[in-house]
Amino acid sequence: MPRSIWSGAISFGLVTVPINVVSATEDHSIRFHQYHLEDMGRVRVRKYCDIEDREVTNAEIGKGYQLTKEQVIPISDEELREIPLPTAKAIEIEAFVPLESIVPIRIGEGYYLQPSGQVAAKPYRLLVQALGRSSKVAITKYAWSGRERLGVLRVKDDVIVLHAMRWPDEIRDPAELLPEPVDLTEDEIDGAMALMESMTRDELEGPEFQDTYTDALAKVIEAKRDDKPLPKAPETEETGGKVLDLMTALNESVAKAQAARGAGPADVHEMPKKKTAAKETTAKKQPAKKATAKKTTAKKTAARRPRSA
Repeated sequence: MPRSIWSGAISFGLVTVPINVVSATEDHSIRFHQYHLEDMGRVRVRKYCDIEDREVTNAEIGKGYQLTKEQVIPISDEELREIPLPTAKAIEIEAFVPLESIVPIRIGEGYYLQPSGQVAAKPYRLLVQALGRSSKVAITKYAWSGRERLGVLRVKDDVIVLHAMRWPDEIRDPAELLPEPVDLTEDEIDGAMALMESMTRDELEGPEFQDTYTDALAKVIEAKRDDKPLPKAPETEETGGKVLDLMTALNESVAKAQAARGAGPADVHEMPKKKTAAKETTAKKQPAKKATAKKTTAKKTAARRPRSA
């Protein structure tokens, strides 16, 4: 059972749900320490006071805000706990919205919210049922670790999950990263759609979705421990130096994807035509590149720009 990292309550109008917060994820990565290569002595980071020029213990260390170059304002953990915010003691539900209205880039780490004691059982279950029937998620505010955050409450297997959210001004504008406008044919778009269809899955299960890097790293460590040859990297497929055009690459990709899944071959040229914005990507009617870029990517940027909660 993971340990509780925060205790408080969900505030839902006048309904209060006491909860404990536990992490919803685990990190199984292999981690390394730093060593002196000459004698393999452990290299450690020590904390020094630059005024007294000595190492200090954790008990002597606190938080501070540098107001000016010469003035630092000390802030204690007790003062942070007593900060005058309603969200300092509770996860305040501010609104309910459809999940699809939240831009995925704003969603961060996840936590399970556990009902705290029998008194929380009924209001907790009430919120679970309400969220499930509404097909909506709750937008919340809460204060942890010295800052106020936005969050999303949703239900997974009858347990309330809190996802941290980034504030709108924390999301960078991607407009400057957009490529120059290009022309696309209907065949190329249909080919891309056919490739997507051949790669579509109902669930994320299978060897493709396993952490092969950690497994490979464990084999390297095991080989070095037993003084055995290191495992060799798999050979990459040779392309023969061929330069494939986009349509050929799409056709070959579809064929490989279907072969891997045991499906028969398909001709992407025979895919039904779909209405797309391909014709809008031409730059003929635009007086300047800048205007063309905006028109070409209108649908994409609209979907990716940050939205206020």
